[in-house]
Amino acid sequence: MQYVLFPGRHHLLTRFQADYLRSLPKSDGGTVVWAVTSANHANTRRNPVAYHRREAAIERFSVMTGLRSLVVPVFDTAPTDRFAEVTIKNIATETGIGLTPANTVVACSTPEVAALYARLGFEIATVEQETGAERPWDVLIRLANGDESWRELAHPATVDVFDRYQLADAVRTVVNDPVVGDEGGLTATRDYRSYAESFADSAARKWSAVREYVRPGRIVDIGCGAGAVLELADREPALRESDLVGVEVARHLFDECVHKKAQGVFANPNVFFYRRNVLGGAVFPPRSVDTTLTFALTHEIWSYGERASSLRAFVQAIYDHTAPGGVWINSDVCGPDDRGRPVLLRLDRTDGENPVEPRRDLAERPPAEVAAYVAGLSTRARFDQFAVDYRFPVEYKVDGDALRLSFGDAMDYLTRKDYTANWLSETQEQFCGLEYADWKSLLADVGFEVDSASRTLRNDWVVDNRIAPVASLTDLDGRPLDWPITHVLLVARRPLNT
Repeated sequence: MQYVLFPGRHHLLTRFQADYLRSLPKSDGGTVVWAVTSANHANTRRNPVAYHRREAAIERFSVMTGLRSLVVPVFDTAPTDRFAEVTIKNIATETGIGLTPANTVVACSTPEVAALYARLGFEIATVEQETGAERPWDVLIRLANGDESWRELAHPATVDVFDRYQLADAVRTVVNDPVVGDEGGLTATRDYRSYAESFADSAARKWSAVREYVRPGRIVDIGCGAGAVLELADREPALRESDLVGVEVARHLFDECVHKKAQGVFANPNVFFYRRNVLGGAVFPPRSVDTTLTFALTHEIWSYGERASSLRAFVQAIYDHTAPGGVWINSDVCGPDDRGRPVLLRLDRTDGENPVEPRRDLAERPPAEVAAYVAGLSTRARFDQFAVDYRFPVEYKVDGDALRLSFGDAMDYLTRKDYTANWLSETQEQFCGLEYADWKSLLADVGFEVDSASRTLRNDWVVDNRIAPVASLTDLDGRPLDWPITHVLLVARRPLNT
């Protein structure tokens, strides 16, 4: 055989792989073709190591083992039974080499993937599968779990690259991250295109609300989405000498930020983007940031993390990287004052369908079907569906024509009920986990001073157009309650003497 095709993610190379590849019969000048899949992914649980670091380790592996190698990046694709064909065509495009069953053996230990190549007529060398040797991913998990025996199993080429670029700590952080999912986002059910469009549409309003509190210098937008707010900051003459930094954990949104910068959207040359999760460790040196911006982010940290403990860790990280006299500006949803008090909620039954029972299979249905079904429910029936799909248990009782539940749970439903397009994503998030008093207490406890500019707000358009026409709130004696606040703007400063 002239070639050995070795498809895989190749985040870590092992001593076993070196011995195995050397043992395969190859003609003189035989070449190992490393098809590095998910080459456009990094910093996720499934793909913690960036392609260029994987490539560096393979090239060093090649030199150390004497195996002639070609390294070809293969971008991630949607699951397809034509994966083998796509990979072979990708290699031909990149290298001009045509791999065929006559000149190539495929080295692959994953039966499902090997079957795709076998179907095309390729001979399969099953690598770890035929010997029971530990697979590279298992060795990587040893590393992530703090088991130093990974160094004995990994090939010295990988150990060298990991040590030089401090990748071991980065892998541990990403693989063990409690917030970020396997593919680098907070949730697998979110439609990031509509999400980015929504943020872009509201960017001007957000920037207008916070602009006067921004301190020039190093300005960081954490959870920057597709960079819409930083685009507006970039146009401010007073900030032309500032560094503008976007931090985004979701791969889809980060990629869009990088694309915008490459297309010349930003005039300021000092615009930078990082793909990081702040909860995974310090992103910036202590006392190095003048202004931190967060929009609609803290409720996600609360929801997808470990609620109070994750949020406190985030606030502490912000405080630590804020320069004395610097400011953190946080705009987000907020629970009503006295959110635990019991209330009576009455909901319209005439504005949609009223099935006998809520469905319990929506998580397995296509997004368009979910959206259409939920949108067709009455406001009252949609609450029953919300109670099934909501990640945070809702305690309620039917009280005549009303529901008896907490003020916070009532508002969590009412402020979420119209997000049918992203229903399974939105029902993973809690809007009313904290009220304003909780925020002030947390900020003071960490060390921030709460500026007098901080305030709560109510989205009157949502109340007037989406909530009040189909719902009413009373206390337990039937007295009507005013619709409460829905959002908070926090301006928190690190004291100069810290």
